[in-house]
Amino acid sequence: MKRFIFIVAISSLIGSATALAQTTVFQEEMERVYNEVKTPYKYGLVVTAPTADKMTDSPSIFRKGDVWYMYYIIFDGRGYETWMATSRDLLHWKTEGKVMSFSDPTDWDSNQKAGYLALIDTKWGGSSKLKPYDGRYWMSYLGGNSTGYEEGVLLTGLAYSNNPTTATEWKRRKEPILSPKDKDAGSWESDKIYKSIIIEDTKKLTGSRFVMYYNAKGKAESIGMAVSDDMTNWKRLKNTPVLDHHRGITGDAYLQRMGKLWVMFYFGFSWNDQTANKAWDTFACSYDLVNWTDWQGEPLIEPSENFDTPYAHKPWVIKYKGVVYHFYCAVDNQGRRGIAVATSKDMGKSELEFPAR
Repeated sequence: MKRFIFIVAISSLIGSATALAQTTVFQEEMERVYNEVKTPYKYGLVVTAPTADKMTDSPSIFRKGDVWYMYYIIFDGRGYETWMATSRDLLHWKTEGKVMSFSDPTDWDSNQKAGYLALIDTKWGGSSKLKPYDGRYWMSYLGGNSTGYEEGVLLTGLAYSNNPTTATEWKRRKEPILSPKDKDAGSWESDKIYKSIIIEDTKKLTGSRFVMYYNAKGKAESIGMAVSDDMTNWKRLKNTPVLDHHRGITGDAYLQRMGKLWVMFYFGFSWNDQTANKAWDTFACSYDLVNWTDWQGEPLIEPSENFDTPYAHKPWVIKYKGVVYHFYCAVDNQGRRGIAVATSKDMGKSELEFPAR
């Protein structure tokens, strides 16, 4: 009997250790990820607004065939609209046009449509393809009817297209899919909901097919999560954030999968006195999409150049043909915003500059 009890006890300890390994990512693994994704070479700006009074922001990128497609947003004083550009080398981009524009004043999202592509292949070094669901391609977006820079109530909308490779208007659901006024919304998200990213959880680690990470604002700005089985009906998985630094901003998640490990790239802003009024990109890791271990080392991207000081933030990270490309929003000390990229290999320097003021 004692031998049986001993075996059971050992089995229990092994089971507990396995459970711990699935919810905690150890330092050695975090360092491996950092060394894999770091991009020490800043190539510089790759997309800017057409005029100095507009601000370019928040890239999301996919590939079809030999062409790369970037969806991004422009703020022009009235609000956000979503645009598209194309490239064949990830460094030189051509603007193609708008895909979500200002609309009828009676619309709930008439003055704010900041779109973020959904269901992109999350395999690290994979295809970067945009995956369809129900015969359509999808995009979540920040929406609202107030004018100004992220003013008023901001909600999450859902849009779809049959052909995401052309710069034509996406169709939008008539109602938002996530609101700070929802019954299951937490106190941490009582003010506004900002950027969102939707991935497919093929193994249903969360119990659902689709997972959305979004940053929202209460006293601070933090990242939470919601789940769905049909892309249109969403529920919070937790009523607390999955990443929260209790000050400043923790936001703009973007996910990649390295084997069994999920990597969430995101940005931080003003977490403490040493980082006041600065923004940078970092990451966290998870085995189950719910419990996240934060990287405690050096930022992946931080302000260092005249085009990205004081803000170098809002990541979209791709590995293609052995090179890591880290796209981010660069903001200079005049408040001009553009999209820049840093790489794991020296690719030279961009000649693109912000429009003069």
